[in-house]
Amino acid sequence: MTISSDDLRQRLAEGVLVADGAMGTVLSTKDLPLPYERANLWQPDLVRSVHELYVAAGAQIIEANTFGANAVKLSQYALEHQATAINTGAVRVARQAAGHAVLVAGAMGPCGKALAPLGAVEQDLARAAFLEQATALLDAGVDLIMLETFNDLDELQMAFDVVRSLDADVPVIAQKVFIEDGDTIRSGLPARVASAVGNWRGVVAVGANCAIGPQRMAEVVQAMADATGCAISAMPTPGLPQRVGSTIRYAVTPAYFGAAARALVQAGASVIGGCCGTGPDHIAEVARALEGMRPVSRVHRSTAVAAVTVLEPTSTTPAVNERSPIASIAATGYLKAVELDVPRGLDMTKVLEGAQAMKSVGVNVVDISDGARARLRMNVVCVAHLVQQHAGVEVMMHFACRDRNLLAVQADLLGAYALGIRNILAVTGDPAMIGDYPAATSVYDVDSVGLIRILRRFNEGIDLAGNSIGRATAFTIAAAFDPLAPDPAKERERLARKADEGAHLLYTQPIFVRKALDEAVEAASRHRLPLVFGLLPLRSSRHSEFMHNEVPGIVIPDEIRTRIAGMADDDARQYGLDVARQFLLDARPITQGVYLMPPFGNHKIAESVLKVLDHPG
Repeated sequence: MTISSDDLRQRLAEGVLVADGAMGTVLSTKDLPLPYERANLWQPDLVRSVHELYVAAGAQIIEANTFGANAVKLSQYALEHQATAINTGAVRVARQAAGHAVLVAGAMGPCGKALAPLGAVEQDLARAAFLEQATALLDAGVDLIMLETFNDLDELQMAFDVVRSLDADVPVIAQKVFIEDGDTIRSGLPARVASAVGNWRGVVAVGANCAIGPQRMAEVVQAMADATGCAISAMPTPGLPQRVGSTIRYAVTPAYFGAAARALVQAGASVIGGCCGTGPDHIAEVARALEGMRPVSRVHRSTAVAAVTVLEPTSTTPAVNERSPIASIAATGYLKAVELDVPRGLDMTKVLEGAQAMKSVGVNVVDISDGARARLRMNVVCVAHLVQQHAGVEVMMHFACRDRNLLAVQADLLGAYALGIRNILAVTGDPAMIGDYPAATSVYDVDSVGLIRILRRFNEGIDLAGNSIGRATAFTIAAAFDPLAPDPAKERERLARKADEGAHLLYTQPIFVRKALDEAVEAASRHRLPLVFGLLPLRSSRHSEFMHNEVPGIVIPDEIRTRIAGMADDDARQYGLDVARQFLLDARPITQGVYLMPPFGNHKIAESVLKVLDHPG
């Protein structure tokens, strides 16, 4: 099949095109060695069979198995000299599976490492790699080029310019990665990207793929559609990934994914497929859901970015006792913990004001996450110190193993202690691949169990290697427990190890089901650890469905999701508060604390929920 850019634009104006899902996700179940692009030469029949599954599912565009087939990425496997053969073979098997009715896209991804001057890959080397790959794809006869999963807009433009230098009319779809948080939307980044890329000469569609699930993708699509008249493509993951042992799993069902595709069309997308974690079943549901749908009429409007302010220090921090009172409060009273969101950049106004408000209503500790979902935020040690300094309230500092090697883990913990931070929640951390910089390295020299061991050693006055650190620290060590983990036996075994290594108290994810709470209570009791259970007030049906379907480890009962689905916004928010208050009252007699996670770090919601402890009636 031969199609021009104008031809494809016309098709996208008249109807929605269904693209395929992930190739690597399916091939990962076949016991193939990395990279999967090598299978184009070694096991072409297997690659063809995956394409055929997507064609049978209803895909109208399939991508050749070439996402990582540039010489820079292939050099990690000493395959850089086979780049042309791998790309040519990929197009051949894709074309055989596509027949005459399905378009074949040549997939091109980034180099996999940051380009100079930020990283070590020289610009000329990257350009040469893109040129070699694009030449092979075009010579092999692809119908279009799919540039996808680019985080660096400059690298995306480099790849686009290389393709356009080879062929002035081949259709190109250019997609960037956006991450799973509302700040990305509010800051206007998708709109700015769409406005810029949509003006590149000859681009047929601009869009987003990977890293985020259907609900957040709809928000990105809406922002992009409002900023450009160019067609929009959307290829989400099936929710957020969860690390289970050495594998990554996704929770979103094909049925939910298919239904969510309609929302993507309504937001403005006209090319819809799937990325990491999706398979033929997901695409079959998308094809069924989109049958007969047409792209929506869009209105082009600009996006403004709000200015930020910086809160100046208004008070000094009270002296921090050598040992935090948090563990004793959980052991003898009822611990009230509230998580506050850390904004992007330098503006700490909201979190500092929220911390001050929390202290005024009797909250014992403010939780600060450490780059949750691999999002770029200010260093957690700095944030925790500023909160204690300005608000005079204890902080539970979440500390992730993802970003630090063994030296940095210990160095940062010692620095935190010197700044008066006494409470640490040990977490393994989400993989970098889902965050702001998917090409960044996830370190994981240790996981959360190893981190707890380090903290215990520090409390004994020695480091992990047994060297003296001068004097013993007095860290309060919190551990995480998921009563709804995919592998309950493994989760219980890890909890036992955390307890043996020296954890002082237990935190959970948000819990909505009494059975899950009872299991957490039993697990904590078995190890004689105070339990601080997670509580999340729902704010809308969309929020409820997102948490239930796209966030690992969270289950919201059908009764709650059904009731909130029919409510107006104000009623839904009130219902979410009522559910949270009642669950807190029910949990109070059997738990030792509550870990409240108000949406968007809204401290007023936290205040509203916690009042029920003082006025149960």
